[in-house]
Amino acid sequence: MFTGLVEETGIVERLEPQGQGAHIHIAASVVTDGLRLGDSVAVNGACLTVVRLTGRGFAADAVPETLRRTNLGRLRPGSRVNLERALRLGDRLGGHLVSGHVDAVGTLSRQQPEGSAVVLTYQVPRALMRYIAPKGSICVDGVSLTVMDVAGDSFRVSVIPHTAAHTTLLDGPLGKLVNLETDVIAKYVERLLLERGSLNAPGGVEAGHAGSDPPDTGSSGQGLTHELLARYGFA
Repeated sequence: MFTGLVEETGIVERLEPQGQGAHIHIAASVVTDGLRLGDSVAVNGACLTVVRLTGRGFAADAVPETLRRTNLGRLRPGSRVNLERALRLGDRLGGHLVSGHVDAVGTLSRQQPEGSAVVLTYQVPRALMRYIAPKGSICVDGVSLTVMDVAGDSFRVSVIPHTAAHTTLLDGPLGKLVNLETDVIAKYVERLLLERGSLNAPGGVEAGHAGSDPPDTGSSGQGLTHELLARYGFA
C-alpha cells in the first residue's frame, strides 16, 4: 500500500524490452534509502517490484499487462516519474490509501491557473466515473489529490505550488496520459452490495466478478445512494 505522497521524481535511464514487457532502469536517490530487492515502489502510481539495485537507483520489471493498463509503456529515456516507497505500519497517512493498482488511463484536457494553484481537468473512461466523488480522493500518476468536482466523463483537481514543484503533474502538454486509481473503499462497497443483490447490473451480479468491466449501477438500477448504504450499515 501507498499514500499518494510522492517522495521524489526519478529519471528513466533506459528501458530494455523483455518479450512484450520491459525492464525499466530509474535513477533516484531518496527512495533508494533502505530499499531492498523485492520491495515495492510506486512508479507513476503503478506498483513495481525492485529486481535490481544500481549505484544510481533501481530497476524494475513491467509485465505486458502493466504496459497495457498504464502509461509506463510510453516512458522514454529522460522521462520524469513520480516515486514512492511502500507504506510502513506506523507511518503517517498524509494522503489516502493507494494500492498501486491502476484502474485506467485518463487524459489531461485542461490546465488553468487559479490564484497560486493550478486547476487540472482530466477526462476518464465513463465506467470509472461512478467511483469519483466531489471532495473524495483520487490518485493521479501516483499523486493523492482531492476531487474538486465532476461533470460528465471528467473531473477537476487543484494543484498547490508544492505539489506542482515536486511531482510531474504539470509536465507535458494537454492530451498527455495519466495513470488513475480511484478510492478502493468505493469499489469494495459496490462489490459487497452486488454480492447481496442490492444493485442491478447488466448480466446480473456476476458482472462484478474480477476480470470484467465494472457493472453500470447508475443507469438501470437503484445505484449507490446514501439510503442504500445506510440500509446495509455503511453509513
